Amino acid sequence: MTYSLNATADNERGTFNRFTDNYVTFGGVSVTQPLLRGFGFGANLASLRIAKADRGIADWQHRQNVIDTVTGVIFAYNNLAQARENLRIAHLARDLAMKTLQQNEARNRVGAISDADVIQARSTAASRDDSILLNEQAARDRENELRQLVGETTFFLTGPALEIEPLPPAVPLTVDVAADLKKAFDLRPDFQAARLGLKRREASRALAQNQLLPRVDFVGSYGYSGMDRDFGTARQQVRDQDVRAYSAGVVVPVPLTFAEGRGRSRAARLALKQSEADLARFESDIAVDVTSAAGQLETTRKRVATNRTALDLARQSLDAEEKKINAGTGSTFLVLQAQGILVQVERNYVAALADERRAHASYEREIGTTLLNRGIKLE
Repeated sequence: MTYSLNATADNERGTFNRFTDNYVTFGGVSVTQPLLRGFGFGANLASLRIAKADRGIADWQHRQNVIDTVTGVIFAYNNLAQARENLRIAHLARDLAMKTLQQNEARNRVGAISDADVIQARSTAASRDDSILLNEQAARDRENELRQLVGETTFFLTGPALEIEPLPPAVPLTVDVAADLKKAFDLRPDFQAARLGLKRREASRALAQNQLLPRVDFVGSYGYSGMDRDFGTARQQVRDQDVRAYSAGVVVPVPLTFAEGRGRSRAARLALKQSEADLARFESDIAVDVTSAAGQLETTRKRVATNRTALDLARQSLDAEEKKINAGTGSTFLVLQAQGILVQVERNYVAALADERRAHASYEREIGTTLLNRGIKLE
C-alpha cells in the first residue's frame, strides 16, 4: 500500500463560466492498495529478503576466505618445515659420504682397499653437494611463500632465515564421518552461502509469480475541499474543514500482452530449479570431499607409522654394513647404498609427517571447524 499527504489548488475556468476565476482546493490523504499484483508479503518483502540473503552470503564468503587463508598458512608453514628438514637430510647425506670417504682414504693409505673404493666414495660425496644446493633453493622459496602470507613485501636472496617453531607430531583426530558430515552441512561457509542463494532465488520467484497477476488497485482519498472565486477564501475553507471530500474506486489496467511477465516468471522458476539442483549436487560433493579427507587422514597416519619403522630398519642396516667394512668383509658400494636408502627413507618419513599435518588442516577445512579449533572469532 502507498499513501500520500497532498494539497492541491486548481483554478477551473473556461467557456462554461466565461473564464471567471473559480478556485477548487483540496487537502487530505490518498491511498492506493494493490489487490492482486503487488499484494502480499512475497511481493512487498522480496527486495528486503534478497538484500538480507546477499548480506548473509557476503558474511559467509568472508568466513570462507579467512578459513582458506588460515589453511594456506598452515600448508605454507609445513612446507617450509619440510623443506628445511630435507635440507638437513641433504647435509646428513653429504656428511655420511664424507665420513666414508675419509675412512676409505685412511684404509687406502695402508693398502686395505683399492683406489676404486676411494674414487667411488669421492664421487658420491660430490654428487650430494648438488642435492644441498637444490634443497637450499627450495627452502628459500618456501620461506618467501610464508613471508608473503604473513604480509611481508620485500624478499632477499641472502640474510637471516625466518625463525619458526619446530612442529610437534600431529595430534590424532577422532574421525566419525557420519557425524562430521552433519557438522560440515552446519558449519561450512560455502554450503551456507549456497543455501542463502537458494532463498534468494525463492524470493525472486515469488516476486516474478506475483507479477503475473492482473493489476487491480483500490484507490481512495479523504480530506477537505473548498471552492470560491477568491483563492484565499477557497483555501480557508480547507483549513476550517468546512466541506468533507472523499472518493473510492478500483483501477484495472489491461495490458496488451503478458509476454514479458511470463518470460520473467519462467526464468525465475528455472533459476530456482537450477539452484536446487546445484545445492543437491553440492551436498553430494561435500560428502565425497569429507570421506576423501577422512581417508587421506587415515592413510597419512599409517604412512607415518610405516616410515618410522622403515627408518629404524634403515639405520640398523647402515650400521651393519659399516661394521662389515670395518671388519674387512663389507664393500664401499654396499655402505653407500645403505646410506642412500637411509636418506630416502628419512625423507619419506619427513614427507609423511608433513602430509599428516596438511591432512589434518584439510579435514578441518572440509568440515568447517578450522576457526573453531583454533579459537578464531570473526566480529
